[in-house]
Amino acid sequence: MSIQAIKSALAGVSGVPVTAYDSVGEVNPEVTREVYRRVADAGIHNIVAAGNTGEFYALTVDEIYKVQDAAVAGVNGKAPVTAAIGRSQREALQMARRAKEIGASAVMSHQPVDPFAAPQSQIDYFRGLAEGSELPLVAYVRADGFSVDDMKRLADHPNIAGIKFATTDLMLLSRAISASDANGALYVCGLAESWAPAFAAVGARGFTSGLVNVAPQLSLEVHKALSQGDFETARLVVEKIELFERLRTKFRNGANVTVVKEALEIQGLQVGPVRVPGLPRLDEADRETLRQLIEGWNVK
Repeated sequence: MSIQAIKSALAGVSGVPVTAYDSVGEVNPEVTREVYRRVADAGIHNIVAAGNTGEFYALTVDEIYKVQDAAVAGVNGKAPVTAAIGRSQREALQMARRAKEIGASAVMSHQPVDPFAAPQSQIDYFRGLAEGSELPLVAYVRADGFSVDDMKRLADHPNIAGIKFATTDLMLLSRAISASDANGALYVCGLAESWAPAFAAVGARGFTSGLVNVAPQLSLEVHKALSQGDFETARLVVEKIELFERLRTKFRNGANVTVVKEALEIQGLQVGPVRVPGLPRLDEADRETLRQLIEGWNVK
């Protein structure tokens, strides 16, 4: 798939499915494949295999490969599959090579988690992956401290299709978009539906979503409204999902994946608890709040 085609997909909704585990805590490829199939069948534009909602950092490399194999099989050509890569640069490049072999359309590099990572060196990390990957790269930027020049150096690389911008520094985002080549990487809202209107207002296009696991039609409603410049409709949908997203932010986002997984179980799909250090299960009060919310949405 061409880099332009990947950019077009990134301008839509990038869904991040969960990873299902069996009764003894091992990756369950069959149920994981079903999760990806459901998201693809809903019409989500780009599907990320083993992203943060898929618990990338709780998986071994072999487990990441199992998830990505299940993703490609479950999506079955209905949308681009963007395979997540990360850890050391050497490991990430190995993951990128394998992603091409299994038929992924692009790769997304997670933010480096080294506590001593310098901002300009993180840009070097991403650019090195873009140089070594035969697939277009999406760079996942979560940390603070980057400059406009850093963002421009990232966005202007010819093999970087998108920047998943996941901080609330909208001033930096706005200035970076203005400074970067208009034909360069697409800046994408990496903070999901709740932040998508604000990001769109300063020039970002598309957004990532964990909600697509549970209610993809709501994600698509937000995207459609923003694509039409209808911020009022987008705001009304965001209000509808606000409690869901607020539950996910508890414990400094420690409940982020937990809420998604328990919502799926409320819908009847057994995906297993979140692995530590994420929150394995919600408490009874939050679970009941979530149950009432999902039932009120009347989604399947």
